[in-house]
Amino acid sequence: MLDPVSVLVARAQAGDAEAFGQVYDRYADHVFRFIYRRVLDRQVAEDLTSETWLRALRNLAAFRRPGGDFSAWVTTIARNLTINYLQSHQRRERPVAELHDLVSADDVSVPEAAAVQRLTREALAKGIAQLSPVQQQCITLRYLRELSIEETAHALGKTPSAVKAVQHKALKALRGLLPVTAVMPA
Repeated sequence: MLDPVSVLVARAQAGDAEAFGQVYDRYADHVFRFIYRRVLDRQVAEDLTSETWLRALRNLAAFRRPGGDFSAWVTTIARNLTINYLQSHQRRERPVAELHDLVSADDVSVPEAAAVQRLTREALAKGIAQLSPVQQQCITLRYLRELSIEETAHALGKTPSAVKAVQHKALKALRGLLPVTAVMPA
């Protein structure tokens, strides 16, 4: 049995504009945040997000994998557009921008806890910035976007085994770069 997204994608491929709108609604914020973390410019992120969805719509027939991961496919489109933009504007990609948006002020009720969270996010951002670009992307996709190994492999154009190896090396490197008090994934 196909998941609900695959059903919506199949309907969209058959010309159902409402189904494509539902897929867009499900992933639009996700795509925008993915791009914004790299370009750090709201207007550029909005433009690249629009272009991502335009290309996804134009190339929807190319997404033919039954039960395939549409999220990884559209993220790959966003990633490629973002890389092209950054290369053409000679700016360095920042896979993990300021992590301040990941925890809202409402999530923190004690000032001391807020300070510890801020320091942890800052240390994590600095540590990730010292990783190789592929390690940065892997950590971003796996832990900030919470993609599976398979989804990450598809987005990075690698095998699941290669993603596991990159993730292992990145986490090992981060453990050496971060203070003992920083929280790390197991």
